[in-house]
Amino acid sequence: MEPSAAIFILFAAFSMILQLEASRPIISHISVMGMVYCDTCSINSFNNQTYLLSGADVRIDCKFNAASPRTAEQISFSVNRTTNQYGVYRLDIPSVDGIYCAREAAVLNTCRATLIRSGVRACDVPGFTTTSDEFSIKSKQANECIYSMFSLSFRPAKKDPAICGN
Repeated sequence: MEPSAAIFILFAAFSMILQLEASRPIISHISVMGMVYCDTCSINSFNNQTYLLSGADVRIDCKFNAASPRTAEQISFSVNRTTNQYGVYRLDIPSVDGIYCAREAAVLNTCRATLIRSGVRACDVPGFTTTSDEFSIKSKQANECIYSMFSLSFRPAKKDPAICGN
């Protein structure tokens, strides 16, 4: 599968998940989310053998700068999250006074996701990329952001030639 097709699949999956989550009342204004998958054939891309990993642990490190001309306030935190049945992890960050993600100063806000542990023994070797910096999707409403992380992957210890070919 070509990388552009894989990106389209990721955005479609995120869109579907966000629509499912939209039925719940919005508690926070900032969300960090991403996906973890099993790169079955170790090709660093999606193919017919790729599947999303539930139960994978991911560490999320974020740093948010307050939008204040008089102070250089900064909020930093690290949390661990586990992927759901769709291979998605998510962190909702409660509103914090002075943190405005949907403004020009949002460039100063950063998040990073790092693989910790796979939830599947048959696919537990960290993939090519073990850390992902965010790219941001901002809503049309003020002060609502979703930091959508690039996908992370694990792979099996050995490639199965019957599934992947040579």
